[in-house]
Amino acid sequence: MYHAIVFLPLIAFLIVGTLGRVLGDRPSQWITCGAVIISAVLSLVAFWQVALGGQPVKVEVASWIVSGTFDVSWSLRIDQLTAVMLVVVNGVSALVHVYSVGYMSHDPHKPRFMAYLSLFTFAMLMLITSDNFLQMFFGWEGVGLASYLLIGFWYHKPAANAAAIKAFLVNRIGDFGFGLGIMATFMVFGSVDFDTVFAASPDQVGKTFHFLSWEWDVMTTICILLFIGAMGKSAQVPLHTWLPDAMEGPTPVSALIHAATMVTAGVFLVARCSPMFEFSPTALVVVTIVGGTTAFFAATVGLVQNDIKRVIAYSTCSQLGYMFFALGVGAYPVAIFHLFTHAFFKALLFLGSGSVIHAMSDEQDMRRMGGIYKYIPQTYIMMWIGSLALAGLPIFAGFYSKDAILESAFAAHTGAGQYAFWLGLAAAVMTAFYSWRLLFMTFHGQPRASQEVMSHVHESPWSMLVPLYFLAAGSILSGILFVHYFVGDGAGAFWGNSIFMLPDNNILEAMHHVPTWVKVAPIVAGLFGILVAWQFYIRRTDIPARLAKVHHEAYLFLLNKWYFDELYDLTIVNPAKWLGRLLWKGGDGRIIDGFGPDGIAATVMRVARRASALQSGYLYHYAFAMLIGVAVLVTLFYTSTGGGH
Repeated sequence: MYHAIVFLPLIAFLIVGTLGRVLGDRPSQWITCGAVIISAVLSLVAFWQVALGGQPVKVEVASWIVSGTFDVSWSLRIDQLTAVMLVVVNGVSALVHVYSVGYMSHDPHKPRFMAYLSLFTFAMLMLITSDNFLQMFFGWEGVGLASYLLIGFWYHKPAANAAAIKAFLVNRIGDFGFGLGIMATFMVFGSVDFDTVFAASPDQVGKTFHFLSWEWDVMTTICILLFIGAMGKSAQVPLHTWLPDAMEGPTPVSALIHAATMVTAGVFLVARCSPMFEFSPTALVVVTIVGGTTAFFAATVGLVQNDIKRVIAYSTCSQLGYMFFALGVGAYPVAIFHLFTHAFFKALLFLGSGSVIHAMSDEQDMRRMGGIYKYIPQTYIMMWIGSLALAGLPIFAGFYSKDAILESAFAAHTGAGQYAFWLGLAAAVMTAFYSWRLLFMTFHGQPRASQEVMSHVHESPWSMLVPLYFLAAGSILSGILFVHYFVGDGAGAFWGNSIFMLPDNNILEAMHHVPTWVKVAPIVAGLFGILVAWQFYIRRTDIPARLAKVHHEAYLFLLNKWYFDELYDLTIVNPAKWLGRLLWKGGDGRIIDGFGPDGIAATVMRVARRASALQSGYLYHYAFAMLIGVAVLVTLFYTSTGGGH
C-alpha cells in the first residue's frame, strides 16, 4: 500500500509525460487523476492506521548509496507526522488534478500540464516519506524542479519564464544552506539517517567547533543551516520574493504550490527535525523572529495588492510565518495543525479565485471586477467560507489552529514569543481586512468590467466546483474534528514519537491557560478587520483613494512590497551583472581571447597577409629577392669568418 501511495503519481507522470501526445487529452487526464485519487484514498487508510491507530511503519525500498562508512538506504518512513502530510499532499493534489480538467480545458498542452502536476506530487511525497536527509534532499530538489516547470508552463509569456527562473534561483540560495546543513550533520554524526542523528543529538549539546577565529555551537549551526533551506522553500523573509511572482503559472499550480506542496516543505522540515531544534534554543529564537516578521510583513503588503491571486499569495506567505513562529516557541504540533487546516482553506481560496478568473475571461485585476456575486453564486459562497476560515472566526478551521498559534506564542513567556504574538495579532487584523477587501472588490459594488466581459460571466463547470465543495468541507470541519488530536488532550498519544519535545516543554498545556483576553483577541481582531473593510469598500468607497493620496509614500512602500526586489537589484543583481559583464567582455574577451586564440589567430593572419604580398608573380621580383638573399648570405659568411682570413 505504501509503495502505491508514493509511486502511483510517478508512474502516471512517466506514462503521460512520454506518451501524452499519443494518448491524447482525455486519457492523459484519466490516468493522472486516477493515480492521484487512488493515492489519496490510500493516504486516508494510512492516516487511519498510523495516526489514529498509532502504528508507525518503515518500508525498505532499496539500498541506495554505499561508499565506505556512508550507507544510505531508500526507505519510506510512515509515522504520525508523515500520515498527516500524506492526507494534505495527496488530498489537495487530487482535488487540484480534477479541478485542472475544467480549468485547463482550452489549453493545447493538457497532457504536459497533468504530467507536471503528477511529478510535483511525487516529489513532495518523496520529501515527506523520507527516512534520511539525503532522500529528503532528493524530494526537496524534485519539488523545486517541478515548480520551475509549472510556474513557467506558459513559456511563451516572458513574465512566466522570468518568474520560473526567479523561483529556481532564490530557492537555490536556501538549498545551499540546506546542503551545508546535511554535510555538517554527516560530519558531526557520521550519518544522515534520521533515527541515528536524532538519538545522538543530546550528546552534542554544548559542543563547539573553531571557525574563522570564533567558537560556534554545533547544534545551533546545523539547525540554522537547515532552517535557511526552510526559509527558501517556505518563502520566509528575506527569501520570500519568488512566491508572489509564482502566480504567473496557471491557477491550479498556485493552489498546489501554496497549499499542499512546496511552501509547506520548510515547516515539515523543522517539525521533522524537532529532536535537533529542541537542543538549540538560539536556533528556535531565530525561527520565531523570522516567522513573526514574515507574518507581519506579508500581511502589510497584502493590504494594497490588486491582483486577486497575489493577495492570496501574500496571505500564504503570512500564514507560513505563523507556522514558523509556532515552531520557534516549541509548539510543533500547533504549527502542523495550522499547516493541516491552512491547506484546505488556502486551496479553496486559490481555486475559488481561479473560478472567478475563469468567469471573468482571464481577468485577474480586482479593480476591473465587481458586482458578479449574482452570476457565480456558488463560487461566491466558497470564497466566503475560505475567507472566514482564513480570518479565524469561530467554527471555521482557522479559528482552532491560528488562535492556538497566538496562544502558544503568548504562553511561551519569552521576548521572541511576545514579539511574534503582537506582530501575529496585528497580522490577524490585516488578514481579515484584505480578505474582505478581496470579497467586496470582486463580488460587490458596481461592475467595473466591460460590457463584453460581463456578458460572458458564468459559473464554472462541475469539474471545478466539486473540488471546491470538498475543500469547503475541510475548511469548516478540519479544525473542530482534529483539534483534540493535534493540540488537545490527545496530542501526546496522537503524535507519538514523530515529534519530540523536551520534558520541560509544556507549551501545549500552557497555551490552554492563557488569559481570556488572549483567547478573545484574535476574534476581535478579525471582526475589526472585516468592519474596516466594509467601511472602506462598501459604505465609503472614496476612503481608500483618499488615503492612498494623502499617504502616498506609505502606499507606494506597501504596493512595491517594501522595495525588496529593488533592493536586491541594487545590491545583488546589478553588481552581479556588472561583474559578469566585466569578466565576459574584459576577462574572457579582451584578455583570454585577445591574447589567446583570437590574438594568435589575428597575428598569424597579419603575417600571412604581409607574406602573401611578396608573391607578386613577376620574374624580376623573384630575381631581385634572390639577389638580396645571396648578398645577405655572403655578408653573413664574411662576417662570421673574419673577412675571409
